[in-house]
Amino acid sequence: MGFGVQAQESWPSRPVKLIVPSSPGGGTDVFARILAQALSEGLKQQFVVDNRPGASGNIGAAAVAKAAPDGYTFLVSANPALSVNPALYRNLPYDAERDFAPVARGVMAPMVFVVHPSVKAESLADLVALSKKERLAFGSAGTGSPTFLGVRMLEEKSGAKFTHVPYKGVGPAFQDLLGGQIQFLFPDIASAISHVRAGKLRALAVTQKSALLPGTPTLAEAGYPLDVFTSFSVVAPAGTPGAIVQRLSAGIGNAMRSGPVAAKLDAQALIPVFDTPAEFAASLKKERDGWAAFIRRNAIEADQ
Repeated sequence: MGFGVQAQESWPSRPVKLIVPSSPGGGTDVFARILAQALSEGLKQQFVVDNRPGASGNIGAAAVAKAAPDGYTFLVSANPALSVNPALYRNLPYDAERDFAPVARGVMAPMVFVVHPSVKAESLADLVALSKKERLAFGSAGTGSPTFLGVRMLEEKSGAKFTHVPYKGVGPAFQDLLGGQIQFLFPDIASAISHVRAGKLRALAVTQKSALLPGTPTLAEAGYPLDVFTSFSVVAPAGTPGAIVQRLSAGIGNAMRSGPVAAKLDAQALIPVFDTPAEFAASLKKERDGWAAFIRRNAIEADQ
């Protein structure tokens, strides 16, 4: 008990590193920077974002898995590194279940199916019907991303078949979508909203209701309830003292409840999840098992 209590009382006594396994500017990075500022203020110690992009999140995740479990290194990551990649890659440089201690789910980022205006589809049902007449192309941020897996789920549910065009990230995919080289995309709302408002893209359906797209039906309302989502979550190296994990989890919850942070998250269409480390661990296991079954069933392989 002694060490745990001391750790909780004195932590953090020096700057804390938040490793983000993707490039600056993406959704994970935006959330991590909002969090770093709020935690720095709330816990009276500097929280610093350290971007380690590459290999679908595996490089940054491996760095945290190997870090000292002393409460001074954490991972802020989107789903793939924590729940998808274990079923997709044969030789991961970390064990997603054993090497991390779940801290907090963080936020959910609702997603939206968007099409180029030239596509004759006003609804998701139209898109599915159209795909049975002509082969439509969609972009994704890679086979481990919800932007890809969600479309494969729609194929499985509807019998549609689409042509996949992989990109290094959602940014380049948007450029080709806006140019009409691909027909649709399934990104998070925050990255698509400006294009939709400008009339450059048409929104067909969202994973969760959003005030940013009030008239757009959910996937369930559109007739295709898909269990897919993007989340940006926080985990620690396995072995990090429970007292520190609990304190950071509480700190994240407090930060997301504060007015200024809530407003920033709302502006990015990010929905806070207020859970305990144990609740997050249980939902993470369920998510991991679900993706593993789906990836096996559809014989999905990692991008080479």
